[in-house]
Amino acid sequence: MNMEQTFNEPRLALNRIYTKGGDRGETSLVGGQRLPKDALRIEAYGTVDELNAFVGAACFSVEELVAAQHPAILELSPILKRVQHELFNLGSILATLPEDVHPKQPRVTQADVDRLEAEMDACQGALPALRSFVLPGGSRLNADLHVTRTVCRRAERLLVALSTTTEVDPIAIAYLNRLSDAFFVWSRWASALLGAEESLWEPNKSATGLAGSGPT
Repeated sequence: MNMEQTFNEPRLALNRIYTKGGDRGETSLVGGQRLPKDALRIEAYGTVDELNAFVGAACFSVEELVAAQHPAILELSPILKRVQHELFNLGSILATLPEDVHPKQPRVTQADVDRLEAEMDACQGALPALRSFVLPGGSRLNADLHVTRTVCRRAERLLVALSTTTEVDPIAIAYLNRLSDAFFVWSRWASALLGAEESLWEPNKSATGLAGSGPT
């Protein structure tokens, strides 16, 4: 697909939210096909929708920090809001069977993957090297971004599972893989901008480790 082409705008009229069409445990795809709500395809794009909601929560955390006089963190806001649009584009394609996909239907492309990689590279240059795994926390925004990372990984796993039974655009899987990495980098970047100390994994801080280090 030409990376420069534009997508079709939504053609929706959401005047009525409830339709009662799902009362028997089924839902409709873009092409009109009915699937049970626990079908793997529905699980996949439903998890992408869940991820989008958590990204929205992270956006709000950014705005709260700006209001609390941390203007440097504002740089993350447009990135997260762009990702929300990309996740809706991904959901659009996942809610459509391969044979029903329109050439101008919204989707994620290699350009989206490339942008994530460029942003990660830019952030990594300002971050210290890691000597251990990082525990989520240190700030609300850091924790929010770790939640998005884990939900993104779950969406990726579901998409990989779906790809074993039907055609799935490999770019969609690559995008979620890269996005989960990006959330990790952004969580570290946010901590750096906020001056929040990173909490590193120390195996011997477990109850077992602490007990073993005491007097015998």
